[in-house]
Amino acid sequence: MIKILIIEDEIPARNKLKRFLAEVDTAVDIVAELDSVEKSVAFLNQSPSVDLIFSDVELLDGRAFDIYARVPVRCPIIFTTAYDQFWMNAFETNGIEYLLKPFSRERFDKAWQKFRLLQKTSDSEVLRQLSQLLGQAPVANVFKKRFTAQTNNGIYFVDTENITYFSADEGVIWAFDTSGKKHLLAETTLKVVESQLHPDDFFKINRGEIIHRQHIEKVERYSKNALSVKVKGSTQPLLTSQSTTSSFRDWLEA
Repeated sequence: MIKILIIEDEIPARNKLKRFLAEVDTAVDIVAELDSVEKSVAFLNQSPSVDLIFSDVELLDGRAFDIYARVPVRCPIIFTTAYDQFWMNAFETNGIEYLLKPFSRERFDKAWQKFRLLQKTSDSEVLRQLSQLLGQAPVANVFKKRFTAQTNNGIYFVDTENITYFSADEGVIWAFDTSGKKHLLAETTLKVVESQLHPDDFFKINRGEIIHRQHIEKVERYSKNALSVKVKGSTQPLLTSQSTTSSFRDWLEA
């Protein structure tokens, strides 16, 4: 029985992992499903016997790397994330694979077989070759030039350059254009959207909104730890969160 810990703050992503794990080549026991850094640290500090961790990077209260900096983890970790920029951090921990969301069943199976190979063998040459594979960077992202929008009558496309910001609202993702019109997107999470955007052009200013640099008209102080951002076509300003305000200032000045 392989004991598995899932650290993931998105329910659909957890369900996808559980569905794939239910069909692997051996019996598995999911010992816990956690959605935050603090919960994960508390759980791992109890020293449970875990054979493998599936870990997202961005959690409810921070990044998963904070967990592994605070708690010694001896088992392999398969990272499942919508961000490609953290792969080096992943392999500096116990990471053996880096699955970019939305990943396919085929990519999951390759990661699983890599784990099974590590588990079954102690042959130094196999491990050496495996280490070389682990050190390879993922394929560079191809950033989207347009997004698919949905209506009752079918689908159409919205050019990325005309989108002022993206917004997540109760599991639905909207794109707003320069006229203020909003478009219902096919994507299901803001993380997936962010992974398809060039980081020089777009910035996630809070948990629910990603802003386009090109269409920022005004930035003002809103409170001690937040900024008010006016974008083209919008009557209401967008607000940075306390945790993103400083990095947003740096991004604007870059």
